[in-house]
Amino acid sequence: MDTSGPYTVADIGLADAGGRKVQWARSRMPALAALREKAIQERPLEGHRIAGCLHVTKETAVLIETLAAAGAEISWSGCNPLSTQDDVAAWLASEGYSIHAWYGQDNKGFYDCIDRTLELSPTLTLDDGADLIYRVHSEFRDLATGIIGGTEETTTGVHRLRAMADAGELLYPVIAVNDAETKWDFDNIHGTGQSTIDGILRATSVLLAGKTFVVAGYGHCGKGLATRARGMGANVVVTEIDPIPALKAVMDGFRVMKMDDAAKLGDIFCTATGMKDVIVGRHFDSMKDGAIVCNTGHYDCEVSIEDLERLSEDVREIRENNEAFSMKDGRTLHLLARGRLVNLASAEGHPSEVMDMSFANQFLALCRLASEGETYSSSVYDISPEQDRDLASLKLESSGVQIDELTAEQIDYLSDYSAGT
Repeated sequence: MDTSGPYTVADIGLADAGGRKVQWARSRMPALAALREKAIQERPLEGHRIAGCLHVTKETAVLIETLAAAGAEISWSGCNPLSTQDDVAAWLASEGYSIHAWYGQDNKGFYDCIDRTLELSPTLTLDDGADLIYRVHSEFRDLATGIIGGTEETTTGVHRLRAMADAGELLYPVIAVNDAETKWDFDNIHGTGQSTIDGILRATSVLLAGKTFVVAGYGHCGKGLATRARGMGANVVVTEIDPIPALKAVMDGFRVMKMDDAAKLGDIFCTATGMKDVIVGRHFDSMKDGAIVCNTGHYDCEVSIEDLERLSEDVREIRENNEAFSMKDGRTLHLLARGRLVNLASAEGHPSEVMDMSFANQFLALCRLASEGETYSSSVYDISPEQDRDLASLKLESSGVQIDELTAEQIDYLSDYSAGT
């Protein structure tokens, strides 16, 4: 472990390799690049200190350098023990950033790194899963008085923060970046769908065509995953607890059933729910020999590893991020990435092109908090529809895409309630 500077990373010698990855991501994030060029001139985050807790990937590095270009001082940790790209963390350290993250952290190391970022006494926070925000609220409450506001990247974190706000426990305002249409309708669907398949294939090299692929949860992430698994030739089964997304899955052409029934059919299982104990002991008991189980939700509690270990008599890693559990009845079940986010633990996370919009939203939300946050109450706020549209326009423009505009007559028609048949 390298700790010779204001950083804690696995190996600073990996910096050159990380820099090449960051260069690749930077070239494919044109919306964020446009915002960065403007920020260099205007410095909207001048004087602010940002503590970030978000997957340390090449795309995150581009966000960090954009926040710094806008004038902010940065300290950063990873938001998942198995999602940090060590070469990218090394590059950030070599560039002088305060970064505390490495792949394969234990629970203590994970929270120690978050605590290191809070030594900055932040004025703004950026979170993915709300672990940093909760750490402030539970262990460092005195810091909250100096924090103007924060942002949250993912569905699980937003749910957590809304529960805190409803209970009257939230100490500063947070913008739910995840709930922006230019985030969840692109990052969650297209990003999660593609990167989860990528993680499964890297850990298994299994053929998806002809397999029965069980997706637990048909929210935005589950929908993206189900669609792409079907595109690879899999027979997709969806499990749900909510009748509305379950009906959507049926109308989209997927089989929908209870997990108890799906467990007997599936070759590959992937949870995308944000809920604990989605796959438990009785499901493992029903699974086929050779079944593959993984998770693409934020926390590792969706698959009960405790139950799997209890039902097995031996476990061995047969390839990176692929553990074979020998069951007492002779079957073998495979768990990928220890139940952590398979798209980040086994692969590289979402493609740069889709993270461009998510991280542009993060940047704009932090700039909004820097200028207006002191007037907000301690609640969870949405991205404005204007920001969503402006960012969509920026992304289209930077991608060379043009769209039509309404004429004056068409605009009048929209408000003319007398116009009819």
